[in-house]
Amino acid sequence: METSERRRLVVGISGASGAAYGLRVLDACREMGVESHLVASKSAALTLKQETGLTLADLATRADVAYRAADVGAAIASGSFPTLGMVVAPCSVRTMSEIATGVTSSLLSRAADVALKERRPLVLMVRETPFHLGHLRTMVRLAEMGAIIAPPLPAFYAKPATVEDMIDQSVGRTLDLFGLSWAPVRRWGEDISPILGDSE
Repeated sequence: METSERRRLVVGISGASGAAYGLRVLDACREMGVESHLVASKSAALTLKQETGLTLADLATRADVAYRAADVGAAIASGSFPTLGMVVAPCSVRTMSEIATGVTSSLLSRAADVALKERRPLVLMVRETPFHLGHLRTMVRLAEMGAIIAPPLPAFYAKPATVEDMIDQSVGRTLDLFGLSWAPVRRWGEDISPILGDSE
């Protein structure tokens, strides 16, 4: 179990659209004093460049520790390395499928497999739409294995004013699943008051 003295979160970034989610997870970890351990897939480099103009080297500067996707002997590939768990943000269908079948062909899927076998939270911010039956069955299989499927969907009740607001709300709610409370999240009943109807 991860100790309170040293909180670590494994952050995976796949090649799915939505690189900004992974970036903000890394930013949030830094703001909260959580040690981030990053692994990005090869295709993540393409999406990252297309959507943000950044390179994998730029991405690595936002993490406390960054690993190469081929480095299957890295610390996060072992269950003896304590972490809070792992988030894949965003998670492609290919990465999701690798994890579901136990095919650990890269450090990203291996680290996810470790989270599952050690019974640590594994949160997959799956980015795809629409889903076909194969996708849905894969998600069911992952849920049965203990993973949490958390597509990054906008929370309109939070009244986001910008795309960044929507990203931060999704990232913050995902971090809640690790017991991490990030300041930008707007919470129902706290930051947002419910509108009460007429009583009967």
